[in-house]
Amino acid sequence: MSDEIKPDELLNKIDYGPTKKSEPASWMDTSTQIRPGMYCYAAKAESVETLSLPNARPWNPLEDDWKLPDNWQEILHQGIKERLEKFRTFKIFMDVCVRCGACADKCHFFLGTGDPKNMPVLRAELLRSVYRNDFTTAGKILQKFPGGQRLNGARPLTLDVLKEWWYYFFQCTECRRCSVFCPYGIDTAEITIMGRELLNLIGLNIDWIATPVSNCFQTGNHLGIQPHAFKDMIDFFVEDIEDVTGVNVEPQMNIKGADILFITPSGDVFADPGTYTCEGYMILFKYLKDKYDLNVTWSTYASEGGNFGFFTSHETMKRLNAKMYAEAKRLGVKWILGGECGHMWRVINQYMDTMNGPADFLEEPVNPITGTKFENSKSTKMVHITEFTADLIKHGKLELDKSRNANRIMTFHDSCNPARGMGLLDEPRYIIENCCDHFYEMPPNTIRELTFCCGSGAGLNAGENIELRMAGGLPRANAVKYVHEKFGVNSLGTICAIDRAALPTLMEYWVPEVEVCGIHELVGNALILPGEKRRTEDLRFEPLPGVEPEEEEDE
Repeated sequence: MSDEIKPDELLNKIDYGPTKKSEPASWMDTSTQIRPGMYCYAAKAESVETLSLPNARPWNPLEDDWKLPDNWQEILHQGIKERLEKFRTFKIFMDVCVRCGACADKCHFFLGTGDPKNMPVLRAELLRSVYRNDFTTAGKILQKFPGGQRLNGARPLTLDVLKEWWYYFFQCTECRRCSVFCPYGIDTAEITIMGRELLNLIGLNIDWIATPVSNCFQTGNHLGIQPHAFKDMIDFFVEDIEDVTGVNVEPQMNIKGADILFITPSGDVFADPGTYTCEGYMILFKYLKDKYDLNVTWSTYASEGGNFGFFTSHETMKRLNAKMYAEAKRLGVKWILGGECGHMWRVINQYMDTMNGPADFLEEPVNPITGTKFENSKSTKMVHITEFTADLIKHGKLELDKSRNANRIMTFHDSCNPARGMGLLDEPRYIIENCCDHFYEMPPNTIRELTFCCGSGAGLNAGENIELRMAGGLPRANAVKYVHEKFGVNSLGTICAIDRAALPTLMEYWVPEVEVCGIHELVGNALILPGEKRRTEDLRFEPLPGVEPEEEEDE
């Protein structure tokens, strides 16, 4: 935490009051102070070079000289012009906002920081003010008159404005909660996406995005893990699962002609508590192989479901998404099953068809065990694993022992991209209710389509910006704290790898009594494998509730 700031101290820093008389009268007159704890480090030059992005060089946001191209204003002006012509939504979003403020108090970063420039309407104005100045008839006319620019809410693109863009477009997780409340349907996340894409034209990315993108482009996953290391980690899980269940669940790797290709975020393979979710997948696939002869293959090439290209540019997002479909074609599978991830599903559900589709070499997804057609995946040929597992449970195809999760008093965090971006709301809850005895919802204005963000998405899950993350995650933590105090909730379920990485830190800070888990960790605990031994521990090697460990016989 920046300067080891305590929770009460962070709460005391939030100020929602109006501008003080000693401060400038207009937001356009304020300068940006880039403060440690609130920003991410600059992208490494080698990561930018790998992706063939412009202006690769070492630079520091805290220094005055950002080592920009001499013609940076011209580059950005041309970049805006091209995107206004290419993306109709961008042009509409620049024009139709009436600054009604309906979105203002819906952003977790504004609620957590009190900074008015984190109001979605004002964050968008940072870009919209330059648009009005340079790309509208009124702006070009009014700037000729004294006070005309201010009357039009317009301003020229200066270095101060550019730094303001960089600071605040990387204080947005593109969660789209604000868009739910906008009477004109403006998607402020799309404006942030455009803002970041423009910043990339002059080499202004952050390392927590650029390096994972570079790694994924080179090795197939965000962590830069080579195929043999990926397989080694899976082998570790096989050993752990066998210790718990007595069953060898070794998965199939790179198998041509399998029924299904399974792809999950690399965080599930290399970071707790996602590793327990990964073990849950492996147990499920072993069960389906033994019971129904379903062949699921993993890939050491397409070893990443997440897509940090989404936070870079449309073209980079397209390049990274393509590898999953290229691997599905190479292996000759019928369709793709995707793990518990957030932005993977936003990209697939909202962008796949126009970026890489149609995937007409794959079959329309049908569950071979139940016969269910996944109509929503008819075009993308990719099914979310909670849809798949919920369908199996609904048709009575899984044998589950809920008592193994009896120690978990659950609530569920709707991850922004699967919930708002995909409409995946009921399936995860259905699985929880069939794997656990105790489940309580957070307040209705904090879940489902109205869910609050974890505060660390869109590439902001770094360590150097921890104060921003804890402030941005405050609304979600408040809702968890409510159900913890009212119902004794001790477990927060989620279906996003970023959430599984970010929420444990958030809970430790705000609600330390609550643990974070993936939904398929619960499935892995509850599922009764054919031939398994008497289980006494869960996947975390913690004692199962109500089960006494077997006493070792004296030699």
